[in-house]
Amino acid sequence: MKKIILAITGASGVQYAKRLFDYLQGKAELHVVISNRGAELLRLELDLDPDYFAGAHVVLHKNNRINVSIASGSFLTDGMVIVPASMGTLGRIAAGVSGSLIERAADVMLKERKRIIVVPRETPFSSIHLQNMLTLDRAGAIIMPASPGFYHFPKNVEDLVDFMVARIVDQLGLDQDLIPPYTA
Repeated sequence: MKKIILAITGASGVQYAKRLFDYLQGKAELHVVISNRGAELLRLELDLDPDYFAGAHVVLHKNNRINVSIASGSFLTDGMVIVPASMGTLGRIAAGVSGSLIERAADVMLKERKRIIVVPRETPFSSIHLQNMLTLDRAGAIIMPASPGFYHFPKNVEDLVDFMVARIVDQLGLDQDLIPPYTA
């Protein structure tokens, strides 16, 4: 079973994180970290308690605890996804600042050359945001702004969320059946 780190930060769009969690539960060992603002948005946008993310094959880590498994390069993982990724978190990771578990785990992923997917949910981007994303890209991160496609003829918001989650799962190298591949 693959090990995936799921980090939820304080940007709007926690629907993506919940759907990714729901889809991967039972398919991967999940290590979940939620920032304080991420927890607020779970309550605000979904009326969801962060304890929702506890369960079988799930380890729910506290963001203020740096001395846990996922903060070490010796922890073998198959990838990390930060969804949604706030611009503050993205900027601190790009600068190599690790003041929280999310930032430290991301720093470890970069230094160990492991797969890290960052899903910013912000618009428009400032030149500072773009520079930080370019810095992370050059360091090996995969930058996937939450920009769903429409070629699968979405009928509702859930279809748009599934599009992004399918792309994230694809980038993790896992099989998915949410959205079929594009064919012309």
